[in-house]
Amino acid sequence: MNFISKLYILLLFFSTIVVAQKNIDPTPEDITLAKKIRETHDKDDVAILESTENILFGLNKNESKVTVTNSVIEKLMNINHRANIRKYEFYDSESSIQTFNIKYRNDKNANNYITDEFYKDNDLFYNDARVKHTVVNFPVQGYIYNYELEKKYEDVKYFTALYFNDEFPIIKKQIIVTVPEWLNIELKEFNFDSAKVVKSQTKDSKNNTIYTYTLNDVPAMSKEEDAPGRSYLYPHILLIAKSYTLKGKEVTLFNSTADLYKWYKSLVDLMKDDTSIMKSKVTELTANAKTDEEKIKNIYYWVQDNIRYIAFEDGIAGFKPDESNHVFENRFGDCKGMANLIKQMLKLAGFDARLTWIGTKHIAYDYKTPSLAVDNHMICALFFKGKKYFLDGTEKYNSFGEYAERIQNKEVMIEDGDKFIIDKIPLGTSDSNKESFKANLTIENEKLKGTCSKNYLGESRAQLLYVYNTFKSDKKDETLENYLAKSDKNILVTNIKTSDLKNRDIKLTIDYNVEVENKVSSFDNDMYIDLEYMNEFKGFELKDRKTDYQFDFKKNYESVVTLAIPTGYKVTKLPTDLIVKENNFDISISFQKTDKEIIYKKSFIFKNGEIKASEITKWNDFIKNLISNYNQQITLSKQ
Repeated sequence: MNFISKLYILLLFFSTIVVAQKNIDPTPEDITLAKKIRETHDKDDVAILESTENILFGLNKNESKVTVTNSVIEKLMNINHRANIRKYEFYDSESSIQTFNIKYRNDKNANNYITDEFYKDNDLFYNDARVKHTVVNFPVQGYIYNYELEKKYEDVKYFTALYFNDEFPIIKKQIIVTVPEWLNIELKEFNFDSAKVVKSQTKDSKNNTIYTYTLNDVPAMSKEEDAPGRSYLYPHILLIAKSYTLKGKEVTLFNSTADLYKWYKSLVDLMKDDTSIMKSKVTELTANAKTDEEKIKNIYYWVQDNIRYIAFEDGIAGFKPDESNHVFENRFGDCKGMANLIKQMLKLAGFDARLTWIGTKHIAYDYKTPSLAVDNHMICALFFKGKKYFLDGTEKYNSFGEYAERIQNKEVMIEDGDKFIIDKIPLGTSDSNKESFKANLTIENEKLKGTCSKNYLGESRAQLLYVYNTFKSDKKDETLENYLAKSDKNILVTNIKTSDLKNRDIKLTIDYNVEVENKVSSFDNDMYIDLEYMNEFKGFELKDRKTDYQFDFKKNYESVVTLAIPTGYKVTKLPTDLIVKENNFDISISFQKTDKEIIYKKSFIFKNGEIKASEITKWNDFIKNLISNYNQQITLSKQ
């Protein structure tokens, strides 16, 4: 080949690249649109211009299962200068991904490198989840890719919900559900009142019913921590397949709560518990117990202390409890395995204990909805002296008869042979979790000195016990000192005395001596004192927050600091009081004086364990006032 021919081929090659590049580069209109969307979504780098989700149902006659095909087509646009995102999709033993593809705007394959691997998570010991994922690079603003996904579910019971929101904002979202004539399915709508979802219903030539849901300007899902579960926040549809008809015969799926329980029970019936290996341990735990309640506690607390919680999700094992003997021998298990172990050990001790399904606070539904989306946890119910007690082995240092915030007031489904019992976990109050701090201080050589006492009840106690018992044995004293001193080099903590820090049935108490520097200064005849050194909630501003803030539990914190007035001085100035009362929080900060002392009181009560989104502005205003209050000083003057 001569030089002219080589040059011609080279020019042809580069001209082809240029033409192809022109077909995928953003147009001026794309760039204008990207800038406009960015104005509204300034925290996001990528937006989905259009997302269409199609749901089709099939029938596996051999296995008597309704299958689901979920197809998604999206047009992704970079609305920032450049962006890299990861597109991913999970699947497991009950589903498979048929198509997972990234294309240029001209529908040519982008040839992205796609990884297909087991999903790894620090919170999961083992699971069967796999994930397909790829990195999508947007070189300039306005750049567009097309995303295609087709995923198949082998059983409709595992296909539970359709959400409109995504991790990116969506300009137009459409969900199309085609329901064949032979399938009886309920499309249960949630949070539609706050969203402008347009719904239509038509019939096609095959007499399929087609439901089309359209929602415009869909914001990205919030990434805020300590927020309510997404089922409370976003518009979505639960799909509840109730039955199907084959050759004139109706086959029931999840038509009622009884059908849901029947399926759960079928999994429980597969278990083959061998309780013989734990008999000696049960005997050991109950032999010296003086009462039945003590026997129950010994068994319950032994499981809390000796069985390590793991998350285990593997096909049907994600719903079937593990045999109690496996959990006992391995010394680990998931919530289902731990619940089953508590049940079997209590039964060996002669008590009526039963498996119990529950959806934690993270889930908005109750058992009126027969769906696998309703629950995500399992505990043990104990019928004892005419009352029901609920035992959760995953809650370390939880006292018998006390319940974690995450399950309070939630419905439970308790096994009862071929039947079931629906009940509800009791609702606790902030008083049951009270934490109190008392200090009696004097001033010596421009230092605050004195004795302190901390008391903990309920979940405040359980939380501290859990954290304390995770400390290394040779570091426990040092770490506790650091905790009490709030890691402040100006605070010296000594002579610590505590209650039994393994006993979850008594009030937890910590008494200690304290010495605080840099809080007292004298000039001429005046002494200036900064009595605030604990700084509770200082800096707890919820900046730019859109969702409710949820605490781990309902909080009730009380602090009383008493300062002896030095001989020869009188109080000439006290900081101002601060009182705030809202639906979800009551705050009170006050100063009182007598002839001999100053009493500084603080009270923070979060009666429902949350700060609503509608209260966040008021909360942030309070934090500013709190900081201002904390910065005020007490003035003492020589008489």
